[in-house]
Amino acid sequence: MQEPGIDEHEWISEWENIDPLLRESPTEALSEADDLIGRMMEARGFPLQEREGEELSEPETTRSFIEAHRVAQQIDLGESYDPGDVAVAVETYRELYAYLLDLGPTAGTPA
Repeated sequence: MQEPGIDEHEWISEWENIDPLLRESPTEALSEADDLIGRMMEARGFPLQEREGEELSEPETTRSFIEAHRVAQQIDLGESYDPGDVAVAVETYRELYAYLLDLGPTAGTPA
């Protein structure tokens, strides 16, 4: 069993490496932010997608991730993207990171 709070320590360390990259080169760093936030959401029990007929406890959190993830995927696939969407995705990932980290230590389960 993993010690409570280990996930958070790892997330903070990883984010400290990603955040400056998001400022310098957001399109290149977006995929890394997407991966971290996705793992954080899963560890916190949030779904990464919305399924028809499924009731979400915090739908805005999931929907925010879905939209930012869509932008990250466009970039990863080499598709055209709107630079404004990249800026919104970066801000969304920052907000989700702060929110998910603020939920406190995980229950000792690996993320």
